[in-house]
Amino acid sequence: MDIERNIVGEDNSVGSFEAFRDLGVYYTSTGDYAQAQQYYEKAAVLWPDESGPYVGLGMISLQNNHLEDAELAFKVACRLDRNCAKAYAGHAMIAQKRADYEKAFEMYLKCLELDTDNLSALLGLFQTSCQMGSFARVIYYLEVYLTMHPDDSSVMFSLAALYMKEDNFAKSRDVLLNIIELYPDNKEAANLLEEVEHNLAHLKPAGV
Repeated sequence: MDIERNIVGEDNSVGSFEAFRDLGVYYTSTGDYAQAQQYYEKAAVLWPDESGPYVGLGMISLQNNHLEDAELAFKVACRLDRNCAKAYAGHAMIAQKRADYEKAFEMYLKCLELDTDNLSALLGLFQTSCQMGSFARVIYYLEVYLTMHPDDSSVMFSLAALYMKEDNFAKSRDVLLNIIELYPDNKEAANLLEEVEHNLAHLKPAGV
């Protein structure tokens, strides 16, 4: 494979940790989990104190719905690196699959405390918050993320939906108008805006 030759050739060492780790990432991205697992395992043997390969192995097990194997891999990653944001996100995904929303919420928050730019954790936190009816902390992280990625329509829409759930219709409308200005064909935003406007109209005092 050209990708394998290129990565291994970068530091001229077939046995390098970086080469095996990067090949694990590459094969994971192509959906070849069996090959990815082999390279992550080789990387873990070379540098057993690094969390990255275990995160990769955990994600592969998660994709294959082997939750116990995934949980074990993420535990190892957290033990090796107490600030491994991706490992906490992995724990959160497992908890979410098990419908343990309180633990998922806690683990997503832990991930975002370490990495506010983690979009998967952010959207996972949004999903679990909808299950639990707890929105204030999610709104904060969505707002922080948008300061760095102001054009992300999926996060903007999630924020608008949470503002609406909190009965903050004016803020919800502002966000939705921003989405429609940036993406005029966004029907989802247009439909929610119609609902928000309806709620705002009912909040106005009679005769106004």
